[in-house]
Amino acid sequence: MKKTLVIMAAGLGSRFGGKEGQKQVTPVDGLGQMIIDYSVFDARRAGFEKVVYVIKPESLDAFHEGVGGRWERFIEVAYAFQTPQSYLPDGFAVPEGRVKPWGTGHAALCAEKEVPDGFVCINADDFYGREAYERAAAFLDGESDETLSAMVGYRLRNTMTPNGSVARGVCETDENGYLTTVTERTKISQMGADAVFTENDKDFYPLSGDSIVSLNFWIFKRSVFGELEKGFHAFLKDELSENPLKKEYYLPSLPQRLIKENKARFRVLPTKEKWFGLTYQADVDKTRRGIQQLKDMGVYPDDLFGGSMLAERNIK
Repeated sequence: MKKTLVIMAAGLGSRFGGKEGQKQVTPVDGLGQMIIDYSVFDARRAGFEKVVYVIKPESLDAFHEGVGGRWERFIEVAYAFQTPQSYLPDGFAVPEGRVKPWGTGHAALCAEKEVPDGFVCINADDFYGREAYERAAAFLDGESDETLSAMVGYRLRNTMTPNGSVARGVCETDENGYLTTVTERTKISQMGADAVFTENDKDFYPLSGDSIVSLNFWIFKRSVFGELEKGFHAFLKDELSENPLKKEYYLPSLPQRLIKENKARFRVLPTKEKWFGLTYQADVDKTRRGIQQLKDMGVYPDDLFGGSMLAERNIK
């Protein structure tokens, strides 16, 4: 199986200083390397052969120069474009005034033409850790059932920031470790070793720090694209009217629907890895310290592009 990493990088980054796309290209070490670089490094080291960056068309030249082009000697690099017109059904027009992307479910769908086989779909600004990619590669290499997909599940306490609320998919599993529900909570805040969430900024409910959550690290077979498109069209028809300028088609809604319709199973692959991310400007220093600690432990070389840890994969 040719394993592909799909990185969703077309978001606005509205909570990160107000500058569009800024957090995707913020350096997190002294050499100017970014979280997105660590994601590609970990994926290539785990045996992934291709990376697809989902971006806006107008970002191509700058993104290739600053991000994608640097990886071309290590891994096959491709670009997919997320536009408001992509995969729109006949007769549907983008609502007047809509500038916000359609969301992560739509971003994944936009990569379809560049994905030849099984793939992993991730956010550009989340650091997932080496083990996540190793577990994903083993799953794709070992499971041929097209109705079986997976996600990497994190302990909630390992995914929090003290600098504000975060959005996480809170997961429930059955006794065999298969996902039964994933509920998107968009305002989760740290509370010691645990957390609380709110939907209205008035009522707060506790969440255990041991809760398993999704960070949008999804592992799919190529056959999922048909269901992604079906779900997107249903979203436009049934849900968009609630808020036509901001409503989004979230990627976790797809597993939830497929499970409910008994069309697929999703195995939860637990990890003890700690998340680093740039949800807020104040997260930068914490992320840099965490990555430096991993370098000190020998998990990463100082220079990701030196090739020493990637040589194991016989990269030409």
